[in-house]
Amino acid sequence: MDKNSITSSILLSFILISSCLVVSTANIGFVKNAYAQNVWYLGKGVQPNTYYTYTIQEHDTKQGQPYTMTIYFKSYNNTGNYWIAPSYVAFQGKVYNATLHLSGLDLTPLNTVNLPPDMQTFLSGYKDSLQWLASFASKGYPQSLTAPYWGKIAAIGGSPVAPGGSATVTVPAGTFHTILVTWHYGVDNNVYVEPNMPYPVKATTFAATTGGNPPIQYAFDLQATGQGQPPVPKSTLYAPKPPITIQTARGTYFVELVGWQPLTITAGKPTQFGLLFRDSQQVPVNGLVTYSTKASQGNTVVAQQSDQQAPQGTGITTITFPKPGPATLYVSVDSVAGVPSGEFVESVTFNLVVS
Repeated sequence: MDKNSITSSILLSFILISSCLVVSTANIGFVKNAYAQNVWYLGKGVQPNTYYTYTIQEHDTKQGQPYTMTIYFKSYNNTGNYWIAPSYVAFQGKVYNATLHLSGLDLTPLNTVNLPPDMQTFLSGYKDSLQWLASFASKGYPQSLTAPYWGKIAAIGGSPVAPGGSATVTVPAGTFHTILVTWHYGVDNNVYVEPNMPYPVKATTFAATTGGNPPIQYAFDLQATGQGQPPVPKSTLYAPKPPITIQTARGTYFVELVGWQPLTITAGKPTQFGLLFRDSQQVPVNGLVTYSTKASQGNTVVAQQSDQQAPQGTGITTITFPKPGPATLYVSVDSVAGVPSGEFVESVTFNLVVS
């Protein structure tokens, strides 16, 4: 073989090897990209100077009444490995705020000890709703969005927590193409995960019960997201309007404040409140309900009544509030059809405003 032939052969071999390396590198990049798209964990895709606003409802927070929470990922602390996140909660006309430190591993609040008590309450709801999936999918333990199994909740008899296919969901923030993470315990529980967003977009889940109509354990919807400082919510005059329905903590009964006369609750004047008691299926109770009420303004009890009767689940109570301002009406279900509620207190508290 002459010198030119040898040179040509070496050159051809070099080109072939280089081509293989290029193809191999491209394939590796493709695999990595595909893998990145296929896995999710709580906190994935979060960027500095972005915010997320959700409406959250959590069974053990404020009797399951909804509140709005905005989380602003201002910057990342590389030394402490946490996000600096000014956060705002709006609930029934009041606004609460605190700067949270959210773990870079799973967005757990780290600096909860010195936070205002009200924020402590709402953060409990945050951890048991928006952040709940971190127990299955964290940065240190990401999960495949096509895996047959993520894990199982503690309740016996429920199906595993696992991806259930794609789903397009529309929330106030827009329409998103998501992966449905689901499990079944009496009813279907659904969490909608957008593969490149730090929190799920939407969720509706239910408390584990052995029968009946289970209460909502937690639910949330993405209201808005964007870059830069989010709009700071403002306090407003909260004036509740009937009907107002609240479920007791155990989920046994719904108590509905169907209305009041006159429509404006005026200080120093008697107001008549109508009550409707429903069972866990939200059917009016068929029988005599014995109940108690306690009306308060601040730390002062202004009226208290016991052994009140609601035939067929319908009752009326009259209360005079002495001064204008916020007020509460506490209602406890003491017995139904002669059967006492027992050691568990079945009660709800309504927030009112007196003019």
